[in-house]
Amino acid sequence: MTKAKSAVRRKAFLAAFPYTIPIFAGFWFLGLVYGVYMNVSGFSFWYPMLMSLTVFGGSLEFFMVTMLLSTVAPLETLLLALMIQARHVFYGIAMLEKYRNLGWKRFYLYFALCDETFSLNYTLKVPVGIDRGWFYFSVSLLNHLYWFTGSTLGGILGSMINFNTQGLEFVMTALFVVIFLEQWSKEKKHYTAVAGFFASIVSLVAFGPESFLLPTMVIILLLLTLFRKPVEKAGGLTASISEGTVDP
Repeated sequence: MTKAKSAVRRKAFLAAFPYTIPIFAGFWFLGLVYGVYMNVSGFSFWYPMLMSLTVFGGSLEFFMVTMLLSTVAPLETLLLALMIQARHVFYGIAMLEKYRNLGWKRFYLYFALCDETFSLNYTLKVPVGIDRGWFYFSVSLLNHLYWFTGSTLGGILGSMINFNTQGLEFVMTALFVVIFLEQWSKEKKHYTAVAGFFASIVSLVAFGPESFLLPTMVIILLLLTLFRKPVEKAGGLTASISEGTVDP
């Protein structure tokens, strides 16, 4: 690596860092909780460390604890993972033009597209004199590192510190409640939130608490597909794609 190339990367990294500081606070806190949650669920710190590095999907990673503790169901696991992270497909499509002609970096950029990274890279104007590709790459890498280090540290601390963890299993429920409330506040019309709530209640009554999640996701997908045009017209999907939550 030449000194000139190194200087370009360092300059882009330093330019990107201030924009990611608010995300650092959210990711580190949630990452710590996730790591501790994994530990009290019976998993070594290697699990949150490797999953935060390779999966990098906050709500999915929390849900994977339940998946790992349940009976093996690969097809159901695959479908649930795809549905939980389905919004990332739209993120990738929206970033095709911005990430064009960035060489090998674009592969990592697509992988690291979480809500917060999408919000920053989609809306920020690259500072004058800063390489566009390395700026986007730095934002993505920093956010990924925040989640990775927080999750790893949480897993290590969970195994070293003996404290009362009663009620910690509620963290995943709390996370989804926060995401639901934030989404509610962003939508002009609450069509998507009502659809999700309706689908959850119907599936819970019909299939019971152990099997209602997959039917819920299917019903939500069908409802949003059938009523896509009125929902988009009301701004119900636009806010979901254009703004992020504290969830990788």
